Amino acid sequence: MRRAVCPGSYDPATNGHLDIIERVSTLFDEVVVAVLINKSKKGLFSIEERMEMLVETTAHLPNVRVDSWHGLLVDYCRQHEIAAITKGLRSVSDFDYELQMAQMNRELSGVETLLMSNNPTYGFVSSSLVKEIATYGGDVKNLVPGVVFERLMARVGERNSNG
Repeated sequence: MRRAVCPGSYDPATNGHLDIIERVSTLFDEVVVAVLINKSKKGLFSIEERMEMLVETTAHLPNVRVDSWHGLLVDYCRQHEIAAITKGLRSVSDFDYELQMAQMNRELSGVETLLMSNNPTYGFVSSSLVKEIATYGGDVKNLVPGVVFERLMARVGERNSNG
């Protein structure tokens, strides 16, 4: 079975993320969307909330499952017999960073990394920008899946009403 992982923080998942996940799902028998846990970062959504939203947004993809991981991604790949890491690229700066990571991951474990060009429709979309725009009342409805939009608006509303 050919397995790949789509790692990320997914705080929150965007339509750009979903586009890459959907495209990867056509190339591999199983795709694991791995929410990477970074204990030094406080996210807008908990790991569990991010995973729930991803399960809902990928429900139409039968070969996709959602998991979480803390530690080196190559260790996760070894433990789950995953041969490839897949990443979407929005810009040249993404490429510079991801190429270095891909080379390091291959050196550490032999795991290959596939760098996929993004859909130009989502080239400017990032989780950070979506959160910032939503916080200031901007319209992000077309940038995130529906379930994410609903939960994002609810969370931003909670935060704005609490000061």
